[in-house]
Amino acid sequence: MQTANTWKDYALLDCSGGERLELWGDVVLIRPDPQVIWDTPKDPALWGSAHAAYTRSHKGGGSWHFLRKINEPWVIQWQELRFNLRCMGFKHTGVFPEQAVNWARLGALILAANRPVKVLNLFAYTGCASLACAAAGAHVTHVDAAKGMVQWARENAALSGLAEKPVRWLVDDCGGFVQRELRRGNRYDVILMDPPSYGRGPGGEVWKLEKEIHPLVRDCAALLSDDPLAFLVNSYTTGLSPSVMGYLLHTEIAATRGGQIDCDEIGLPVTSTGRTLPCGASAIWRSN
Repeated sequence: MQTANTWKDYALLDCSGGERLELWGDVVLIRPDPQVIWDTPKDPALWGSAHAAYTRSHKGGGSWHFLRKINEPWVIQWQELRFNLRCMGFKHTGVFPEQAVNWARLGALILAANRPVKVLNLFAYTGCASLACAAAGAHVTHVDAAKGMVQWARENAALSGLAEKPVRWLVDDCGGFVQRELRRGNRYDVILMDPPSYGRGPGGEVWKLEKEIHPLVRDCAALLSDDPLAFLVNSYTTGLSPSVMGYLLHTEIAATRGGQIDCDEIGLPVTSTGRTLPCGASAIWRSN
């Protein structure tokens, strides 16, 4: 497992009874996590420090219950990058902290290349990976279907002192954008994606991961440059295991281009137990 253990502003303090207790800067949140199937004792002093808790509804969705005042947005930092946080619907904050594993390895690949690098980030959300790549010197194309998320990403760029970096901020359906890039003949040295299990594009286009992931990876493989660095796929969808994604990258990229594939779970260290909580799955193809 790849563990995101480089945070100073974030910590997974404990997890039990289907919930995480997390420190985000100076704000403590309780959020549901279906993978936390154990019901170990919860220290009342620790869990009682929470500022807010997200509770799921039996009818679907859920809501935040605020126990202490939170001034939103608030800011956390990873390395030199700064991100705005908010208590959003569906339990999210705007940052997936376990993804720091991928930000670090993509940034290292770009720095080591010592040449101009073009990056395509699909389903790019609030821009954490885009900023990690831009900070390493890449030209980034950031694509997300949600206008609010792209605006949030731009806020994070400004917070991080990267507003003037060469980043194209695009509100677009990712599949449609890839098709147009193929027709335009544009190519990229690094491609990364974190596709949702289900979603809709700006024009109401329906996205279902099981149906769309293989054609999308195949099309994106055709967008790789003649001298590419990496192709990364991340998923939180049950059933799309690291090995499945690794097999897909082998079929569409490594079988013809060579290189190596690493596929593994990504996770967060749990302060109270010293164990690691698995939080998602990633597969990355690298040219060398």
